[in-house]
Amino acid sequence: MNGLLLRSLEEKLPLEVIYLSEKQQISQRKMIIKEINNNTVRAYCLLRHQVRTFRMENILSVMPEKRLLH
Repeated sequence: MNGLLLRSLEEKLPLEVIYLSEKQQISQRKMIIKEINNNTVRAYCLLRHQVRTFRMENILSVMPEKRLLH
């Protein structure tokens, strides 16, 4: 997972992330990583069209954006 996050940060590649919110709701997001810290990731969320902060422990799954897999 960390390898994909770093690749998104370095190459500005969009990722598809499954995330568990503080309210225990699961969402699927497309994002481009802007910054990685010890416990958090700051990323431009393509769903909300703004930079958001995500807790590392709540990121359930990370994969390259589907359209990039061809």
